[in-house]
Amino acid sequence: MSKRRNFHKELRRIGKESNRSSIAVYFTLRALVILCMILEFVRGDINNAFLCLLSLILFMLPFFIEHRYKIELPNTLEIIIMLFIFSAEILGEINNFYGMIPYFDTMLHTLNGFLAAGVGFALFDLLNNNVESVNLSPLFLSVIAFCFSMTIGVLWEFFEFGADKYFRTDMQKDRVVDSVSSVLMNEEGKNIAVITDNIKYTIIYSENESGELIETKIDGGYLDIGLIDTMKDLFVNFIGAVCFSAFGYLYIKNREQFGFVNHFIPLKKSK
Repeated sequence: MSKRRNFHKELRRIGKESNRSSIAVYFTLRALVILCMILEFVRGDINNAFLCLLSLILFMLPFFIEHRYKIELPNTLEIIIMLFIFSAEILGEINNFYGMIPYFDTMLHTLNGFLAAGVGFALFDLLNNNVESVNLSPLFLSVIAFCFSMTIGVLWEFFEFGADKYFRTDMQKDRVVDSVSSVLMNEEGKNIAVITDNIKYTIIYSENESGELIETKIDGGYLDIGLIDTMKDLFVNFIGAVCFSAFGYLYIKNREQFGFVNHFIPLKKSK
């Protein structure tokens, strides 16, 4: 009980110290998510209601990090994190912005690569500045930030693949492709790809529970089941990671001239 009281006391203290803009964003998004969760319950969509609940929990993540690890998150970073969670879960998954708005998913994955690189950079920059035996060069710090971001991106793609495979979701968005290059189509069994272009349509035959044959026609090509989406996500994550790593390198070389980087990286709390 004492730990819980201390945690709530710390949350109130953090709230008082936080910028009014981040508090306004937090309560606005929280109210929108609660409204969305009520609507999903009324519609009987428990999965979407669970996503709303997950979003509310994730909104608390910045406060938990500040309390647990004694780290100060800049207001800009707090706002971006909350908007990112809202955009990914509420707008993207529940309201299908991924399908309705071109490049919406691409923008989020690029931003994720940028932010994850900032987190990785901050962790090792804090280590570099507070441990006497550690003296990492600016280039090495930038490389670590890049690798950290790419690792987060890969783990997320693992999560998407697992959700699609075991829970029958479609987080790895499928798309229709009009050409294929495959050695499986080589009738002689050689390791030479057979290229088929300008595919007009494909037909999928399946059976329902009663054994009835179902025919599904896909116009314009064949259905790619997530590979292109995964590689595109990793590529834009790569771009975001490279961008922040470059800024991180310049920031280490001249902290005053590139001080705007402070708005995107966690900082150690001043005593």
